[in-house]
Amino acid sequence: MAVLDLLLQSYSASLLVVLVVLLLTYLLISPSFSVTQTRKEPPGPTPLPILGNLLQIDLKRPYHTLLELSKKYGSVFTVYFGPNKVVVLAGYRTVKEALVGHDEEFGDRDSPPILRDFNKGHGVLWSNGDSWREMRRFALTNLRDFGMGKKACEDKIVEECQHLTEVFRNFKAFDSLNSINCSVSNIICSMVYGSRFEYDDPAFKSVVARTNALIQLTGSPSIVPLLSCKIYNMFPWLKWMARRREFHEMVEANKNQNLALFRRIKETLNPEMCRGFVDAFLVRKQKLEESGNKNSHFHDTNLIMTVTNLFNAGTETTSTTLRWGLLFMAKYPKIQDQVQEELKRVIGDRQVQVADRKFLPFTDAVIHETQRLASIVPLSLPHKTSKDINFQGYFIKKGTTVYPLLTSVLHDPTEWEKPHTFHPAHFLDKEGKFVKRDAFMPFSAGRRICLGESLARMELFIFFITLLQRFRFTPPPGVSEEDLDLSPCGGITLGPSPHKLCAVSRM
Repeated sequence: MAVLDLLLQSYSASLLVVLVVLLLTYLLISPSFSVTQTRKEPPGPTPLPILGNLLQIDLKRPYHTLLELSKKYGSVFTVYFGPNKVVVLAGYRTVKEALVGHDEEFGDRDSPPILRDFNKGHGVLWSNGDSWREMRRFALTNLRDFGMGKKACEDKIVEECQHLTEVFRNFKAFDSLNSINCSVSNIICSMVYGSRFEYDDPAFKSVVARTNALIQLTGSPSIVPLLSCKIYNMFPWLKWMARRREFHEMVEANKNQNLALFRRIKETLNPEMCRGFVDAFLVRKQKLEESGNKNSHFHDTNLIMTVTNLFNAGTETTSTTLRWGLLFMAKYPKIQDQVQEELKRVIGDRQVQVADRKFLPFTDAVIHETQRLASIVPLSLPHKTSKDINFQGYFIKKGTTVYPLLTSVLHDPTEWEKPHTFHPAHFLDKEGKFVKRDAFMPFSAGRRICLGESLARMELFIFFITLLQRFRFTPPPGVSEEDLDLSPCGGITLGPSPHKLCAVSRM
């Protein structure tokens, strides 16, 4: 009995300690009870100890929960992902004011712990400070030198369209995911490595497949709540729950494949004739080393991180948007009719060129409406305040994680006549001419706007039109247009749910 009493006393003491820790944590993170709060901070739902507001968030569709919370708490509000405080910005006017009007204060990137383990503050996507500025400037300059936004890049996209067209001709009903991913990946590969890859190249197929899987894993319910959570670092066993090992194994595999490519590129490097971004980076690195500069940002880690960022961002977003575009055409055949009629009337059977854009207003409107409605990056990537700021009457402390809710901009009912409907007329005036809309922000805005925007716009235009010239997209046999599911499949990006389409040849 004495032993049992001792055990019970020990258990009671442990339970008391746990309860005290939970209460203290609650007092620290709760805006209602914080003794340190002296300024008006953004409102939000009351968080629970440790878990914050995670139990209130739909982990499969966190952006949907945040949209609903914005209706209750306003366009600037607070939620807690675990103990980590997050400020959410909702609606066009608020997001634009923050990212454009206060781009310096809201311009830092908040790298989630699970990604920070890998990138170490390097690269162009998750970095800050001098390293970010140097890498972004270098990436923009060199990608332009290697064709981004120019005729040379247009020719590469046209060439890749021919390869994709041949793939489509070989299937009656197919899932377009792998083939479109490979085609779009080859565009960035030609600019980064200086060459494209065959679709059946085992190494190329594996890195494209892993990249897609990583993006899906990073946005899965097992990862999402921990992306911005300090709780991830507080409890090591949660790293296993977050499928940390699977994530890092895929990251390391892609890293090793890139390192092998870099070794081959170094063997044939000619400083007088750079073939792509990697060549240019290695030449700059070599020159800085020869000059005795030991504090340069041009080192191997920044190279691998920047190339990984460019490959990931340059593949998934554009290919996902294209897949949505083809699905919308199969779902809405009358709109597909209008696109193909305009293409036949304006350019006929010849290869489309970027210069044709101004003569194809309806088709251009359809592409823009695809980007708007699909809203493939609903949460944007997390920002972080670089200094204390008073914003729209609220105090936001330096270092606070901030999510600009891009889907609330692209679906803002005060900006769009039919925010949740596929409605190309959003981008057309009464005479049928294309019109730009200020609330069209699929690439984000401000200093963190997507550096590949011009490339993505060119790719979407040429790929989409080339495919619509050559094929009629329909549901597979036995499936009606009404049966096609437009429910998004969650990740960091929102792709269509798994589906098959038929590409019926027109030429």
